[in-house]
Amino acid sequence: MRIVFAGTPAPAVPSLQALAASAHEIVGVVTRTDAPLGRKRVLTPSAVAQAADDLGLPVIKTDRLDAEATAAITALDPDLGVIVAYGGLVREPLLSAPPHGWINLHFSLLPRWRGAAPVQHALIAGDRTTGAAVFQLVPALDAGDVYAQLRYDVPRGQTAGEVLDVLASLGAGLVTEVVDDIATGTAHATAQQGEPTLAPKLTLADGALDLEASADVVLDRYRGTTPEPGAHLVVDDQRLKVLDAFRGPDVTADGERLAPGAFALSGRDVLVGAADGTVLLKTVQPAGKGAMVAADWWRGLRGIPRAALLSEPASSLPEAGAR
Repeated sequence: MRIVFAGTPAPAVPSLQALAASAHEIVGVVTRTDAPLGRKRVLTPSAVAQAADDLGLPVIKTDRLDAEATAAITALDPDLGVIVAYGGLVREPLLSAPPHGWINLHFSLLPRWRGAAPVQHALIAGDRTTGAAVFQLVPALDAGDVYAQLRYDVPRGQTAGEVLDVLASLGAGLVTEVVDDIATGTAHATAQQGEPTLAPKLTLADGALDLEASADVVLDRYRGTTPEPGAHLVVDDQRLKVLDAFRGPDVTADGERLAPGAFALSGRDVLVGAADGTVLLKTVQPAGKGAMVAADWWRGLRGIPRAALLSEPASSLPEAGAR
């Protein structure tokens, strides 16, 4: 079959590579335009654009699938559209332009976590099992019939970035199998069952750790917002980005039970109190600085007692790690 592929970030790359290695022909790759990255804001092609270039595939760069993009894609005469984390909506008449329509690889067990950040919301909610689904794209958000899905039991401590890497790899095989079945006419899709939950795009505020919650809830949010938008605490009116954290002991080595937000040094690590115990901080990133061992950050405070705010103030704060 002639396939047009739409995707942008790194988790979409394994699917593009798998389809390029299959018996099908990728006639075009659609991705978002180059974005400014880093401190110098250098315009950089998306991960999918770079992968398509390596594969020698033609690329259409657009941030909106408007009339111009629709005309360009339709001119490729695709049999099927495959979309993986493109970052934009496919509407009519583009939705119906390929004879087989469009299929979407989504990183959740639909209808749970429809939206832009399914893995992140799953981990924040404490889900211990998630997965990926390939479904028929329809006008409603992530609501189409499902061709195939796989389940994934999330290992303890795995972050959203790590889960996405696994699902991107597993999902590449899943989407390729569905494309094969569509080509042979053996594909079968079933309606989604259950009550939908939504997973909108996260903001910086979603990374704020609530230390009045239990340690497990704090760590679920840390895992769900790592690496993006970034988990953080607020100390001395500055965001402290939490890069590496684990469940700590219920009490310190001295038998002290830390109050929520209180810190204590523990060897090369730092403990911070939560509602029912502690969270162990191994690596942090203060505002304006690079990543560092948590104990080095703590010692840099020169022994002055500090505590993290239990809730983030409404006023604007410097972003943790901003330089």
